[in-house]
Amino acid sequence: MDANIAKALNDRLYDKRKSGALELEGLVRESLVAGDHDRIQRIVHQLCHDYAYAVHQPHARNGGLIGLAAASIALGSEVARYLEEIVPPVLACFTDQDARVRYYACESMYNIAKVAKGEILLYFNEVFDALCKLAADSELSVKNGAELLDRLIKDIVSENAASYVSVLQAPPTASNDDSDSGRRVATPPSDVPNAFSLPRFIPLLQERIHVLNPFTRSFLVSWITLLDSIPDLELVSYLPSFLGGLFKFLSDPNQDVHTATQVALERFLAEVKKIARIKRGIAESRKSGGLGDDAPKLSSASVKSERSGGSANTDVVATAPADEAPAASDPSEVNTINDEKSGAGDASAGEDDWIPGQDVQVDHSKILDILVTFLSESSEEEIQLTSLRWIDSFFEICPEDILPFVPRLLSHVLPAMSSDVEQVRQAANRVNTSLMEYIVSLPDEPPRAEPPRAEPAVPQVASTERLQPQLTGEALSRRESVFSTKLRTASRGPAADSRTVATPSPDATPEGTVDEKAGADAGAGDPAQLSMNLDYEAAVNALTLQFLNEHEATRVAALAWLIMLHRKAPRKILAINDGTFPALLKTLSDPAEAVVTRDLLLLSQISRNSDDSYFSSFMVNLLKLFCTDRRLLETRGNLIIRRLCVSLSAERIYRTMADCLEKDEDLEFASIMVQNLNNNLITAPELADLRKRLRSLDSRDGQTFFVTLFRAWCHNAVATFSLCLLAQAYEQAYNLLQIFGELEMTVNMLIQIDKLVQLLESPVFTYLRLQLLEPEKYPHLYKCLYGLLMLLPQSSAFAALKNRLNSVSAIGYLHIAHPGPRAMGSISGASTSSSAVGGSGPGGAGSGASAFERPNRLKARDDSYSAAAANASAIRWADLLDKFKPPPPAASPPTRPASSSAPARPASPRRRAPPPPPSAPRARTPPGPARSASPSKGTLAGNLGRLAGGVGGRKGRK
Repeated sequence: MDANIAKALNDRLYDKRKSGALELEGLVRESLVAGDHDRIQRIVHQLCHDYAYAVHQPHARNGGLIGLAAASIALGSEVARYLEEIVPPVLACFTDQDARVRYYACESMYNIAKVAKGEILLYFNEVFDALCKLAADSELSVKNGAELLDRLIKDIVSENAASYVSVLQAPPTASNDDSDSGRRVATPPSDVPNAFSLPRFIPLLQERIHVLNPFTRSFLVSWITLLDSIPDLELVSYLPSFLGGLFKFLSDPNQDVHTATQVALERFLAEVKKIARIKRGIAESRKSGGLGDDAPKLSSASVKSERSGGSANTDVVATAPADEAPAASDPSEVNTINDEKSGAGDASAGEDDWIPGQDVQVDHSKILDILVTFLSESSEEEIQLTSLRWIDSFFEICPEDILPFVPRLLSHVLPAMSSDVEQVRQAANRVNTSLMEYIVSLPDEPPRAEPPRAEPAVPQVASTERLQPQLTGEALSRRESVFSTKLRTASRGPAADSRTVATPSPDATPEGTVDEKAGADAGAGDPAQLSMNLDYEAAVNALTLQFLNEHEATRVAALAWLIMLHRKAPRKILAINDGTFPALLKTLSDPAEAVVTRDLLLLSQISRNSDDSYFSSFMVNLLKLFCTDRRLLETRGNLIIRRLCVSLSAERIYRTMADCLEKDEDLEFASIMVQNLNNNLITAPELADLRKRLRSLDSRDGQTFFVTLFRAWCHNAVATFSLCLLAQAYEQAYNLLQIFGELEMTVNMLIQIDKLVQLLESPVFTYLRLQLLEPEKYPHLYKCLYGLLMLLPQSSAFAALKNRLNSVSAIGYLHIAHPGPRAMGSISGASTSSSAVGGSGPGGAGSGASAFERPNRLKARDDSYSAAAANASAIRWADLLDKFKPPPPAASPPTRPASSSAPARPASPRRRAPPPPPSAPRARTPPGPARSASPSKGTLAGNLGRLAGGVGGRKGRK
């Protein structure tokens, strides 16, 4: 440079430096016209090393920056060969401590880039890195200058990034076409790279994406959005590299950063969906192998739109798949037809039918891994919500890729279902529903075990399709119908699409089969193979851990998943059930009734599909749980027993529990458990069939069932007595009452008797109350009830039972004495036995239809009763009584023989003496003299006579 120019560039005044830069620009122009490139090179070298790199001379650095910009303007299109020396010193000034130097560096780089245009893309990474730092600069003027430079670089990238090849990297093209100067090459050689390299830029983006400054984050999001908007770059294929950083931006408190990031993520998700639809449409078109008449029109329209330019191409790509899904697959179908017709000699025609996005590879597995990671590690509401939305969308994009992540998803989606935020809770429910529906759509375990066998019968057409390629006649039509059904279900989602792609039609051509193999995705080859990709063991372990979650909705969802997985693959679940079984039993103590209900359903389902040993083990463990957790037995015992009886065989449950309780050494627990089982047996609507079975002891199974229950029910006296009433074994019940005198009447036993009296008034014992109308047929029933009355203290239960017996006895006598009024003494004399009451009483005087019908009815019922008694004679009642009797006291062994021989016999008078006292209360209710003068015997007929006399006396007085 001339000395005066050099002095002006080094001046501290901006005006003098500017005038020196103008003179330098003229000098460089003159040298360029003269072809003196050596002088230009020396000038550039002097500006860089004597001025721009002068760290401790800020005025010299400013002069060097303005001088380099002037030289670049003067060089014009020839600046490309000097950029290698011009750009580095300017970039070095971006980090200067002086804000004015940084500002002038931005100004200088702006002028250089404006002249260099596409050539500056060779230094895009360095410029981008410098701008990324300046975006967070503390000086406002520097930030404004950086924003201007940023806009210019974005414009250059938008225009040239996809296709620009540098002059320095394509010398053969430049020599062949001097007019174009090699700047924009329409068809560059395949081995010549573009000036802008996305693979080179992605590592830098990965490094900068973790910044915290909101201004830098906004800068990065704007650049990511810009690069994604350039169709030919396909930034979406590198999405896993920076997706994690974008998700972190969602937690930024700056609203602008949050909004811009959300928009960018939505665009990426839409693009991933679009690419998946295009590929799925191509696969379907290759499978179908044919199109309608309008296909060539669609193909030509798409080709024209692609040839018209980049903007039109972008519009087609953006609108066609979103507006109508078939349009995305139609061009690809035409492409298949054209490829088949054109052959190898017309390859260029096939290339015209290329669909944007069909060759873009998106790593769905890496994206899902990032999403699940953020779902588990982040507690930010917005990050969780966006992750759940993305995961839910992937059921439409690539459901087969979700299978390896099912255990991790369950570990984090189920807790999110109990989130305090309504939106997160709804999104988690949608993901849970979609995931469960997809798992349910996979083939069950039995069909996967059936292919090895070859039988003439065809229980499952789907597996037979693959095993028998030669099908004729009816079998072929059945196969075609199954295939059409699969095609109809394919429209439900990507899962069905992936399954139908792998299933060729029966009449497909060999060429179509080749296209299917080429176009079908490897993961969607076989639905059975997809089901095998699910790690059942890890999924069950993840679900079992959710039992510890504090929220009820999460625990219920975990049990629902276990129920569904057990239905899908019972053998796989049972193989690892040893570890989950204690957790399932412990869950029965859950405070939420919905959780207990689902848990019982799962345990019942496992027991129903397993052998008897497992069922017995389940009952034993359940009884152990009740024994150790008495609070569970009190609060949930009835619910657990009833639910199990609904899901499993009630008789099987009662038989197994009775066998276990009979051998139980904990007598207190056995008594409590028998009481609970007995209460459910009497009151539960779910056990109505079991009660009907007990009421008829005319079959061998009914007898053995009664004996099994009786031997276990002996742990509780009142329960044993009520069992006999339920089974209509009234004589045995009366014999039990005789033994009651030897037992200690505790408060608990009196409470149980009180409850039994209340149950006798319930609809369950309606048949028993009706049988009171037939004392001649059920004599021991009266004895049982009167004995029960004698055991009760004066209480409300005593009054209720007494009123019932009084009313029934009076009705029974009036029915017997219907022919006419009789004296009290004659009635009592005529009814000294129960057989006389049932025989000739009503037949003495014909009273119309009632006197005609009753003997026949009694005769038929007597026949059935005698038959039942004959069948029931197989029950060894004496042995059951011995089982019920309490063991003799161990303190006095010598007196045991004497007491054992006479406990029942001497005590029987004492136990039979109580029936007269019930007549005394009945006699005190009406006026006393009318009945005190009628001392009758202690028979049932005598009591009926006295009571009838009292009723008649009251009627006469009225």
